[in-house]
Amino acid sequence: MTRNLQAKLLGRVAALLPDMAARASELDKMAAFPEEDVSALREVGLFTAPLPEAYGGAAFGVGAEGADALLKLLALLGEGNLPLTRLFEAHVNALHLVLRYGSPELIATVAQDAAQGHLFGLWVTDPLDGEGVRLEGYRSLYGQKIFCSGAGAASRALITAVTPTGAQMLIVDVGAAAHVSPGNMRLSGMRASVTGMVDFSGMRVEITQLLGAEGDYLREPVFSAGAWRNAAGALGGVIALAKLHRAELRQRARDTDPHQRARFGQLVMEVETARLWLQEAARCACLEEGPAEEIVAIVNLARLAVEASSLKAMQLTQRSLGIAAFKAGHPAERICRDLAVFLRQPAPDETLDRAAGFFLHHGLKS
Repeated sequence: MTRNLQAKLLGRVAALLPDMAARASELDKMAAFPEEDVSALREVGLFTAPLPEAYGGAAFGVGAEGADALLKLLALLGEGNLPLTRLFEAHVNALHLVLRYGSPELIATVAQDAAQGHLFGLWVTDPLDGEGVRLEGYRSLYGQKIFCSGAGAASRALITAVTPTGAQMLIVDVGAAAHVSPGNMRLSGMRASVTGMVDFSGMRVEITQLLGAEGDYLREPVFSAGAWRNAAGALGGVIALAKLHRAELRQRARDTDPHQRARFGQLVMEVETARLWLQEAARCACLEEGPAEEIVAIVNLARLAVEASSLKAMQLTQRSLGIAAFKAGHPAERICRDLAVFLRQPAPDETLDRAAGFFLHHGLKS
């Protein structure tokens, strides 16, 4: 039953891709929130998809079948519009954290909010030169969060707040008292994700909004293993590039040129390399069958492998399409800009070092 529901939802999303891709250029140009696309995902039932069926969802990301379904879903969205994927991945992340750490009452509330069409943000980055969010007396919030994708559009958010003894997750109603303002960094890509700063100063919270215990947000393997979802979106961006690459070579009658064919063959290898890494990473992260350190190491290597494949795919496409791939308004130019920003994740060198250290110490699988 669950598998059929997942397949049905994936089919609905696949049908949305042409319109998504058609709108992406104008959204990028205007740095506008993808309201039509978000509404379309809401209408097909995707906002509750990460929840178990008991809460009205389709168990995307739950169990082996759910891992495969969520991988396919995020790759589909990435193929259509990477900024939209960033917004939806945060929604999925927030719901899964609630399922893992929330009280039954909070889970029920969040499930109801998702069913009513509320988009959840996940805003956990504090300003480097300002005051991050702090929680005083389990009642009052003070401070800001930066790099808030969907700022001004997401109506609910999972945030972290510093307390005298640690960091606490909270689920907040963004519209209640939060003040949204543009961020002080204008990025070259991912413009339609509408990233800004949110000031929570003066917002009052209830104890029922607390999620889990202090320190749970950074608890492994969930904290690091969730990186596979972002990488799945990047895979979709690479697939979009590959399809565009193929279409243009055929349109230009260059598909018989041996050099062009060689580059396209390399591009296909990069797509499948990324896909195979992600299948393993999704399974490990969602099933959690091994030690936390092993799960994190596998997902981190997958994340870096997808990054390498994505960068290579961009280079191959730009080499084959030539100056057209750098022309403003060309789909390849926009996808490469979005993908370059989308791939930026924290501490890649440290991530590789830790993953390599695990396998050096424990050995490789036979």
